[in-house]
Amino acid sequence: MAGAEDVRVLGVLASPFAMRPRIALNLKKVEYEFVVETMNPKSELLLKSNPVYKKIPVLIHNGNPVCESLVIVQYIDEVWSSSQPILPADPYDRAVARFWAAYIDDKWFPSLMGIAKAQTDADRASSTEQMLAGLQLLEEAFATCSKGKPFFGGDALGYLDIALGCYLGWVRAIGQMYAIQVLDGAKTPQLAAWAERFCADEAVKEVMPETETLVEFAKMMAARWKAAPAPAK
Repeated sequence: MAGAEDVRVLGVLASPFAMRPRIALNLKKVEYEFVVETMNPKSELLLKSNPVYKKIPVLIHNGNPVCESLVIVQYIDEVWSSSQPILPADPYDRAVARFWAAYIDDKWFPSLMGIAKAQTDADRASSTEQMLAGLQLLEEAFATCSKGKPFFGGDALGYLDIALGCYLGWVRAIGQMYAIQVLDGAKTPQLAAWAERFCADEAVKEVMPETETLVEFAKMMAARWKAAPAPAK
């Protein structure tokens, strides 16, 4: 791996967003230090590095902080441009990848987490329906973006692979907790096969959290959500 530069990632092991820059750096074969953030209280380094949102992940490159996971991935692709590209070379393909990445973060992942946050069976059923409907759209997106190759990015992991793949640990954990088959080989065969390839990739294996770790974390968060006061109407 390339060294000599000061590259650090602030994050927590359970965060899918913190996985994104780590996978990107692994793809680029860049050495980095993963700094585990406690979050309670938030460290001075995090507050100094991301004073606007005060959130992880943060990439610190030679003393300069870069915030927001997908922004960080794009930064990594541009800085270490001589190695494997992450974003598509074609401008239209880049725009399509960014569109679907935004859909995943803004629409699909909230429906997945809505399953865990639901306080009633009806709410959980509604979130499950939305999440599965989103997977059908992503199955179609994979067919278009991959162009018949193993990954959204083609022959190797790319931007959209990282954007969606970082959630696969949570897909497994929520599926186990609520007895839901999220990636059904009969209904979304291409995504199911893609997920296996993604998790087996050398850039991913060392940063993918264990399912049981995420289940325990989810149980802790579910208890907090249940105890939180209902929003004012």
